[in-house]
Order: sequence, then C-alpha cells, then structure tokens
Amino acid sequence: MPYNRRRFLSFTAAGSMLSLGSLAAGNDLIFTPRQTAGPFYPETIPLDSDNDLVQVKGKNAIAKGTITNVYGHVLDRQGEPVTDATVEIWQCDANGRYHHPDDSNDAPLDENFQAYGKTQTDAEGRYRFRTIKPVPYPGRTPHIHYRITTPGGDQLTTQMYIDGFAGNQRDGLFRRLGSEQRQKAVSASFVDNPDDSAELMARWDVVMG
Repeated sequence: MPYNRRRFLSFTAAGSMLSLGSLAAGNDLIFTPRQTAGPFYPETIPLDSDNDLVQVKGKNAIAKGTITNVYGHVLDRQGEPVTDATVEIWQCDANGRYHHPDDSNDAPLDENFQAYGKTQTDAEGRYRFRTIKPVPYPGRTPHIHYRITTPGGDQLTTQMYIDGFAGNQRDGLFRRLGSEQRQKAVSASFVDNPDDSAELMARWDVVMG
C-alpha cells in the first residue's frame, strides 16, 4: 500500500484500532512508571511536529526504518479516559542518532525523519502516531520517549520499550524499574499490521498515577 500522509493525518486519534472496553473494566490498573526525559528533548519544537514522524513536510522521501503505528489510551487513576491530553514522543532515527545538537553520535542524520511528534487524545482518551520501530543507540536499548500532559496540568514523562527485546535487561534505566510488573508496564509488543504487510503496530496504554 503506497504511503499517504494526508490519509493518515485524516484518521481519528486511533480510528477503529482499539476500544476502551477491556481496559476500563479492569480493577488492577498499574500506574505507568516515570522515567527520565533524557538529554535529547528538542531544544526547539520543529515546525513540523504532528503525529506523523515518517515524513517531514516539504520532503518527498520517507524515513528509514520500519514504519510502525503506535497507538493506545491515556487513562486516569480510575481507568477512565483522559480527553484532550497532549501526548509528545521523541526518539532517535534509524541510524541511532537524535536530531539534537548535543548528540555526539557521528552516524548520518536521517533528514526524512521528523524525530518528534505531538497529538491530542480524543474523547475516548485515544492517541496515535506513525513513527519507526525504535532502534538501539550507544548505551541504550530501543525506546521511545513519552511526555503526557493532561488538561489539568498533570504531567508524566516516561519511556516505552520493545517487549522481550534481548538488550532490555542490559539497559540501566530499564533494570532500575525493578519488578517484572513495572517493566511490563513500559513495554509494548510490535506486531504485523494486517492492513499493510510492510508496517508494524504497537499498542501501549498509559495510566497516569
């Protein structure tokens, strides 16, 4: 299926990809652990900062890496959806380099990767990004940084990891989470996209604690 940026941006936060049902019904919600923002949060928010990170506005090429639809819910302490929360993500490109002046990695910069994105949750607390599957870079296992800000001003900064990735247990920040339960709370499974065999999907729900 050819890539269509306009078609992606016209979708709702997560379209028909998920419903709240099974989550809201649970009584054993685990608060998403906080983690460091790291040194590479953008110094200046890029002009193109929407929820599609695989193509930069004004450029024709697509970012390197495996395109992945990352989606989920933002929930409050009671498991209710948080509407109009701001969800930000940032990550290194497929070459393992952050688009930040303090990144000393000499890997080439993928100019076709947006590197940072932002969206709002819908009435059901849903969000969605099109980005790339995260890759390792020197000293870290693959991850995507998240910052969620609710309309009331509550904020959670954390990181999302690839569930079962072999390098996770060698990563200091991942190990510092301690229990397997807390590690699972920041991990997502990356699975095939039934609508496009060239892409992946990863669902990750965030519970504000």
